[in-house]
Amino acid sequence: MNQIANNSIRVKRINQELIKEALKAMKQGTKAAVASVTGLSIATCGNILNELVETGEVIETELEASSGGRPARRFLYNADFSYIACIYAKTEDGSLSLTFAVTNSTGELVEKGLLEPELIDAASFDHLVATLTQKYNNIKAVGIGIPGLVHQGVINICDIHSLINVPLESLLKEKYNVEVTVENDMNLTAYGFYNKQSYDEDKTIVVLTFIRGSFPGSGIIIDGHIHKGNTRFAGEVSFLPFGISREEQFIRLGGDDTFLPLAVHAVASLTAVINPKTIALTGEQFRQEDVQHILESCLEIIPAEHMPQLILLDDPDDDYMNGLIAITLESMTYSLQLIEKRR
Repeated sequence: MNQIANNSIRVKRINQELIKEALKAMKQGTKAAVASVTGLSIATCGNILNELVETGEVIETELEASSGGRPARRFLYNADFSYIACIYAKTEDGSLSLTFAVTNSTGELVEKGLLEPELIDAASFDHLVATLTQKYNNIKAVGIGIPGLVHQGVINICDIHSLINVPLESLLKEKYNVEVTVENDMNLTAYGFYNKQSYDEDKTIVVLTFIRGSFPGSGIIIDGHIHKGNTRFAGEVSFLPFGISREEQFIRLGGDDTFLPLAVHAVASLTAVINPKTIALTGEQFRQEDVQHILESCLEIIPAEHMPQLILLDDPDDDYMNGLIAITLESMTYSLQLIEKRR
């Protein structure tokens, strides 16, 4: 395929995405209204809308009342044209769980549930995805959240040891022919928390968790985008130089008082390196009075004007699922980011 033809296809896909997003926001609209919102010509909008009507992704509704001329057709996005399935795995104090949700293409919940298997491995996800795709044959994308990280398509660090060295994304994608995204739990929680804030401009925030029985982790949003790092290792705060072995670190993490110096170290380090607006603390070990203790300890190192807001996030599970839903929906869209030239 030559470059001109390739560019034309890319432009058309971008225009399709613009029109779909406009209809989702507008609920319904005429060709002229969609053209006004997107900045595309009425002719371009008409051609793309007709194509989307043929596939069923857009629905043509009753004609708009005429003001003397030919009445204009109205269109609305068919939110049930495609569904997504989102599943996240958790381990807390030796207990395992799989939480799942199915939503339509605008994020509206269709079904949710919780499983508590004795073992979580590739087969656990395979079985659940099979069940959901058989029940909903319009599932087009699957999102997976794990307490670990994926490098070059393979899970290589994970609190659930039976998932280590598993190429989960490619296994599910090849078997079910859907888009599959596997992402770190803290990145997803941070993304869900960030989206809930409705900031007027891009911000930098962190969600930091200390859970008994697991090493700590963090999710980092820099200027509105998940920061994964060169090998997706960003946020693995348990590898900070605490000056003790990982075995000793794990022991101290289990104590209500001995974990606090480690939390102070992590907060101070994150503050000095990425200067976030907010650090949200999660995990059953944190108490409200710990927030003030961590703040005062950090102020012995960090100048007050550079300290982030510290808050306690009591129930991060909603943020986790919302972040997973957002990422999975985004995986179905075609986008071209225009990067402003750096000065």
